Amino acid sequence: MTIRLYDTNARQIRDFTPLVPGCVSIYLCGATVQAAPHIGHIRSGLNFDIMRRWFEYRGYDVTFIRNVTDIDDKIIAKSADQGRPWWAIGYENERAFDDGYTALGCLPPTYEPRATGHVPEMIEMMRRLIERGHAYEADGNVYFDVRSYPDYLELSNQELDNLRQPASEGETGKRDQRDFALWKSVKPGEPSWETPWGRGRPGWHLECSAMAHKYLGESFDIHGGGLDLIFPHHENEIAQAKAYGDDFAQYWVHNAWVTLSGEKMSKSLGNSVLVSEMVRHWRPIVLRYYLGTPHYRSMIEYSEEALREADQAFGRIEGFAQRVVELAGGAVEPSAEVPPAFAEAMDDDLGVPQALAVVHTTVRQGNSALAADDKEAAVARLAEVRAMLGVLGLDPLAPHWSGGAEKGEDLHGVVDTLVRLVLDQRESARGRKDWATADAIRDRLNQSGLAIEDGAQGPRWTLKS
Repeated sequence: MTIRLYDTNARQIRDFTPLVPGCVSIYLCGATVQAAPHIGHIRSGLNFDIMRRWFEYRGYDVTFIRNVTDIDDKIIAKSADQGRPWWAIGYENERAFDDGYTALGCLPPTYEPRATGHVPEMIEMMRRLIERGHAYEADGNVYFDVRSYPDYLELSNQELDNLRQPASEGETGKRDQRDFALWKSVKPGEPSWETPWGRGRPGWHLECSAMAHKYLGESFDIHGGGLDLIFPHHENEIAQAKAYGDDFAQYWVHNAWVTLSGEKMSKSLGNSVLVSEMVRHWRPIVLRYYLGTPHYRSMIEYSEEALREADQAFGRIEGFAQRVVELAGGAVEPSAEVPPAFAEAMDDDLGVPQALAVVHTTVRQGNSALAADDKEAAVARLAEVRAMLGVLGLDPLAPHWSGGAEKGEDLHGVVDTLVRLVLDQRESARGRKDWATADAIRDRLNQSGLAIEDGAQGPRWTLKS
């Protein structure tokens, strides 16, 4: 068994070899909390949640760090525009991200550090970079000297002579306009922290290098994030960390975007679809299916039609699971192992589309067993399906989605009893060939949001999507 991952830095799929046998360390660039999350933000969290789940299934002990950038130019600008404290805006949106991750079934990270909680680590990193000749102070700012690091731009494969480094207002005193800010000098009305070079606030890139070092040490296995972070963010992280003396990440893994009309979904373009709105119109498990089942390196073009297709596809899986549970008369536990074809697909750069094809094939086999009244085979297929869906975070019978022993499950039992009484009345009407009454009962149930399906074991009901 060898897991293989596409490494952006190597520009090829590589066998994964952990630094520490049996352990995997992952740093994911998380939320910049200037606004509530759209589905493009949450896609990254989902993709790396599936990665983490697969490593854990394969027996690895996973340390998963997902940071929160709670101070940056955009948060400060929003604070000024809205007349609200920067920390209030940051915390409000941090909670919105947490709600989105939880709603879509993402496992909580091992640690979720905030940038503002790690200023001492940033100061220490800057001090050593200055001592080593890789950084310098100017007008209260601290800059990284990109020419001091020979491998700069190796990740993004750019030429230094053609580089235009993004910069913000107040970045004065640079020796070279391509140098980037580690620390920004204080400005009136902005938050600031004391340093040996004066008061100011951290640059975005420095935050992640300092937090990765604190929680994962000088070297760790995987650094993840969206494609848009390759430059400048990840390129600058590498320069800082390696110039500081760290080996840093061994593998660089990037997920693709969610696009709308061919453009990357973003707040600045005004084409974002907020998670909080999406979960009002679509069940969160369907949204997870839609965002999590394409390959992580493939773009997703958002459309209502694609979401409806995802809803229908997942509905077929869910319907099969419900029918088998009813037939079995109780819980069907997941298999201890996933089918070999599923494992082979997941080992090959997290090939979720190919793995999902195995799920649907197994569902079809299970439906054939149900049609043949082969209870044993149907139960066996559901056990395999649950094992596979568990890896993808999509098992509809798992406590997160089914509600476990919470009130929702109790209410389901009450509703089931009441609906069964009505269905019994419908069956009686059908038995005496009173088709008008039977159809009227079915129509009223449909109007109330219930779908009625007649099968060999009698009628069954489900909530309409």
